[in-house]
Amino acid sequence: MIKCIIIDDEPLAIEILKDFIERTPETTLEASFVSATQALAFVEQSDAELVFLDVQMPDLNGMDFLKHLTRKPMVILTTAYQQFAVQGYQYDVVGFLEKPIAYGQFLTVIQKVRKKLEETALAEKASGHNFLFVRTEYKLMKINFEDILFIEGMKDYSKIYIKQKDKPIITLQNLKSFEEKLPATHFVRVHRSYIISVAHIEMIHKSSVMIGQHELPISDGFREQLNKIIQLHS
Repeated sequence: MIKCIIIDDEPLAIEILKDFIERTPETTLEASFVSATQALAFVEQSDAELVFLDVQMPDLNGMDFLKHLTRKPMVILTTAYQQFAVQGYQYDVVGFLEKPIAYGQFLTVIQKVRKKLEETALAEKASGHNFLFVRTEYKLMKINFEDILFIEGMKDYSKIYIKQKDKPIITLQNLKSFEEKLPATHFVRVHRSYIISVAHIEMIHKSSVMIGQHELPISDGFREQLNKIIQLHS
């Protein structure tokens, strides 16, 4: 759920955005303000991810609000004057909604916000340790993430294929447990039986991916996630 704050000196504009937020399952309204000055302290303390910010307001305009803001939530500028959009991008705003705002425009920027939140979450997951331990043949083996080519899930066990090793490491851990432990920006599930290392992809075909001499299938249910990861590295 994306927590939102509205800052606009026009009550009607606030009501329109409130309606859009309530209509959209993935958004919720944290608070609304007709004064940017009053909103400043609240935004600094809030954990809301998204602020809809009017540009032209009497006490503190949108650009000055951004200058004073130390916490950096994502910001969507809302204004009837499109020329302010260019100025807003100097402050890394995520998007711009031109008044009168249509619901279709609103949904477009929400999709953009969701994508950025997903990318941030992936990056945070990847920032931890760079290895794991697996139990194999009555011993624990340390495996560096960078050495993993791909993991094949079998019925009761998994095979971990390691670079410069002829035979895979066999462990009783299932594929789901590896999916939770591996950094999501560098490993992706492409099939119910395979997790692959993005770094070791040599070629992607329409329905398969090449890792070394191995051609692994890509199923339709996992294709979108693979595309997202590829975009992060493009």
